[in-house]
Amino acid sequence: MLKKIIGMFKSEGPYSNLQPDLFAERIRSDSKAVVLDVRTSAEYKSGKIAKSVLIDFMRGDFISEIQKLDKNKNFYVYCRSGARSAEACRKMHSSGFKQLYNLSGGIMSYKGDII
Repeated sequence: MLKKIIGMFKSEGPYSNLQPDLFAERIRSDSKAVVLDVRTSAEYKSGKIAKSVLIDFMRGDFISEIQKLDKNKNFYVYCRSGARSAEACRKMHSSGFKQLYNLSGGIMSYKGDII
């Protein structure tokens, strides 16, 4: 049981990977949650996690856009498969963000509500 819990919340240094069930639970219960989608606008339009904010990681203004966010919030970051969001978490950490959570497996693995 403990091994399963540890696997659901795996720290990767400056951020933590969360399994889809825990990610969904945390964004529902965390009053300081900001759900950040780092996919392209076309991907975002095809389906997104409710209340998510889009800041495209691939755009040249990603760093300047994240600098506008409140660093005291808890950021739940996702992309399509988890790779871009992991890199986004690393860049956010380098920019002074502390509470960063990556959706392991990205939106493709997510079981919560997608709108």
